[in-house]
Amino acid sequence: MNVGIEGNGAGLHADVVDRIGALVAGGGVPPGTVLRADELGERYGVSRTVVREAVRVLESMGLVQSRRRVGTTVAPRERWNVHDPQVIRWRLDGSERAEQLRSLAELRRGVEPVAASLAAARATPEQCGELVGAVMDMAVYARSGDLAAYLEADIRFHRTLLAASGNEMLAALGGTVAEVLAGRIRHHLMPAHPEPSAIRLHGDVADAIRCGDGTAAETAMRAILTEAASATRIDTEAASATRIDTEAASATRIDTEAASATRMDSGAASATRMDSGAASATRMDSGAASATRMDSGDARDR
Repeated sequence: MNVGIEGNGAGLHADVVDRIGALVAGGGVPPGTVLRADELGERYGVSRTVVREAVRVLESMGLVQSRRRVGTTVAPRERWNVHDPQVIRWRLDGSERAEQLRSLAELRRGVEPVAASLAAARATPEQCGELVGAVMDMAVYARSGDLAAYLEADIRFHRTLLAASGNEMLAALGGTVAEVLAGRIRHHLMPAHPEPSAIRLHGDVADAIRCGDGTAAETAMRAILTEAASATRIDTEAASATRIDTEAASATRIDTEAASATRMDSGAASATRMDSGAASATRMDSGAASATRMDSGDARDR
């Protein structure tokens, strides 16, 4: 099916990368599947050249691989660059969102508390001020209900925290954490009004880092992640329950319609039997009338 993609140049290229990337990372095609440029071009309404350029980008992410005499195939998952923010986004948009959220939560629990502890010893005054400012903005936007602005402040806090650790490996995970936070908003896995307790915990982390208390910073950061995991789990279960209720309601409607159709068929069959009975009775009455006429004829002959 040709869905077409509007745009040109870099925008068109980015759209095709996004479409194919979501198809692969989102679980739409299993590893080992051959991706043919002509079929993808037809599907998205673009040239083979655009498809090949997009595939090269996905190859750099480890999502696909080119093999002689086979072509481009979906790579095994162990080869994917799972820390790439785009790959994270596509996986969160796919069918295995719950598993991806679990993996990301485990990653954060192993990274951010350590980063907070290190930041207490290494953060610059500017970074301490940035952390405090981000918490203040989170409080303001939470009260106003501006989730987009709240997200920006939250991302700023966590990026600054990782950078303040003074460890470039931890700092490089800023994009990964940012995509997790954005995914929670995009998929409605956060309360419409952020919890005041969560904001206070962010403030506790900022204060502990400013005071150089690594233990307190690490403890508060672990509390933030526990609260976030709990909120996400509750919202995910609620969404799952909603889907189950919807499917049950749909099944009930189908059963009701089937029962109604059965009753209609039974009624039609009953009406058919009644009509057949009436026709039979009519034939019997006609036969009786014919016999009466024959008896009358015999009487006249006598």
